[in-house]
Amino acid sequence: MIDFPRHTAETAPGQAGPQLAGIRKAWGFIPNLHATLAESPTTLQGYDMLFGLVGQGTLTPAEQQVAFLTASRVNACEYCVSGHAVLAGMAKLDAASIEALRAGTALPDAKLDALARFTAAVVEQRGNLSEAQVADVLAAGYGKAQVLEVVLVVATKTISNYVNHLTHTPFDDFMAKTLWHAPSQHAA
Repeated sequence: MIDFPRHTAETAPGQAGPQLAGIRKAWGFIPNLHATLAESPTTLQGYDMLFGLVGQGTLTPAEQQVAFLTASRVNACEYCVSGHAVLAGMAKLDAASIEALRAGTALPDAKLDALARFTAAVVEQRGNLSEAQVADVLAAGYGKAQVLEVVLVVATKTISNYVNHLTHTPFDDFMAKTLWHAPSQHAA
């Protein structure tokens, strides 16, 4: 297996060092994903910017986590599903919804379930959805801006999910209680 380094603020190349220092200050530690992304300062910056932009949108923190978890599950990203399960709890998403998202089953809340189904369809169909699929999420109470924000979430998760697949990013300690293993990756 090709080994990708996990950088610290002191070992990271270029502008990734100061960026990792900022991440450490904000989070209290440097997640392994960010430490790995730092090998390419521009990729780290791109991911961090997109993640920050999602937070500036109109989806609530819980809705953001529904979309993040859904995209990560569909992409079979064990690291991101494990991490976003923690972040979803911090965003006040209930445990039943978090487990449904991890399992790919219906959520107890109809509006959040519509968002999860829409996000999964965007990932699976690479944005080639029917008008009926878009109309369904709009009818559930989301606006056109939020439809586009789901695409931003998917773009953000595409970076992290694919990087984690390519580099085999190890789980962080904070994920110990939420470890998730993709069924498709570990079929008997």
